[in-house]
Amino acid sequence: MTEGRNPVLLLDVVGLTPKLLAHMPNLQAVGSTGFTAPLGTVLPAVTCSAQSTFLTGLMPRDHGVVGNGWYFRDLGEVFLWRQHNKLVQGEKVWEAARREAAGSTSANVCWWYAMGASTDLTVTPRPVYHADGRKSPDCYTYPPQLHDELTEELGTFPLFQYWGPTASIASSRWIIEATRRILARNRPDLTMAYVPHLDYDLQRFGPDGPEAVAAAREVDGALKPLLDDARGRGITVVALSEYGITAARRPVDVNRLLRREGLLNVYVQDGYELLDPWTSRAFAVADHQVAHVYVADESDLPRVRAMLESLPGVAEVLDEAGKAKYGLDHERSGELVLVAEPDAWFTYYYWLDDDRAPDFARTVEIHKKPGYDPAELFLNPEDKLAKAKAGAALVRKKVGLRYSMQVIPLDPSPVKGSHGRLPDSDADGPVLVCSDASVGVDRVGATEVKDLLLRLARNGRPRPAAAG
Repeated sequence: MTEGRNPVLLLDVVGLTPKLLAHMPNLQAVGSTGFTAPLGTVLPAVTCSAQSTFLTGLMPRDHGVVGNGWYFRDLGEVFLWRQHNKLVQGEKVWEAARREAAGSTSANVCWWYAMGASTDLTVTPRPVYHADGRKSPDCYTYPPQLHDELTEELGTFPLFQYWGPTASIASSRWIIEATRRILARNRPDLTMAYVPHLDYDLQRFGPDGPEAVAAAREVDGALKPLLDDARGRGITVVALSEYGITAARRPVDVNRLLRREGLLNVYVQDGYELLDPWTSRAFAVADHQVAHVYVADESDLPRVRAMLESLPGVAEVLDEAGKAKYGLDHERSGELVLVAEPDAWFTYYYWLDDDRAPDFARTVEIHKKPGYDPAELFLNPEDKLAKAKAGAALVRKKVGLRYSMQVIPLDPSPVKGSHGRLPDSDADGPVLVCSDASVGVDRVGATEVKDLLLRLARNGRPRPAAAG
């Protein structure tokens, strides 16, 4: 810990809203000595964009993270959930802290874009991709020896409880316990930890039922030892969320419309249809309640826009002026950006016959799908053998054989919650809880989080005046 600096623990409690905070007494207690305030977010209100804004103080137009993924025009490929920190443009909060105070240290425990970041310690999910096609749970750490220390004490990172139909509190507990060990042994000036559990059941069951309350209580209980550690060591705690999840039951098939209109092309391999971005005149990268629509020829824009404006479930079609209004006018954005109506969300589906769906569509495959797929949180309810198939696949995995978990539904109707559009009310939006009242405000903007963290590191003092 750097002399004269105040250590800060930054918790990203995904999906936290004022309504859920009411069921989380341990987290509420953090604000009882400090303050609690509504937190502004960005469009799209998704993990990668919001986190990048919090950590750089910039809007997506400036840091370039226009979603959880986008169409990489220079590669001709759609990629979601890339991990390299160089994709985030702009100075990060830990770099600013190091500039202010030489020797300032930082740790990133599972915030996104962790790999290649200039933090002093890094922990992030990173499966083992075997040469025969198998995938095994694991994590990446820096320094490398941290990997063995954590896995020996906590077990292998629980990847299959981090996302997918078996996602559970186990992954959040692993992250919390890893954070506790880093706080105790390394004592960073800034420690960032990502706590994803609320995300799961709020998308599965919606934000208003007993499952949401149960998930909030479960997270709160898991956080208690970490919060106790922070209080005992005099560490300032900031807990925030990227978005609030709202009820959404209407899937909107943008790509299927574009295909029926002859604008989206596919190619066929082994009987499966694959998106062909190289020859398509228009296609969408769906990301929860926002979709980037890439239109190859400017002359097609009026037709595509009119078509999408009439699509049920679409609230806004943003052109250049619309993107600029929301700070989303970056070259990585689509020529058009769609925002869903409050109860709707966008699928990535582009095939018109489920028999032609690619093999990865029925699996948890976040890197191959050209869009976000919340159906990955479910076992196919129409397949009575789904659990048995999953079990058989795990047996094959354990004995070192290839396996494929073909158990994810192609029917998106089980999804009951989503996010991505800007919240209609503070009650459904993200919230910030801080243990230090000296920097208290009535409301915090997403672009103000970086400066708030720097002020806390200075023990609440304002930024030093520039020399000269």
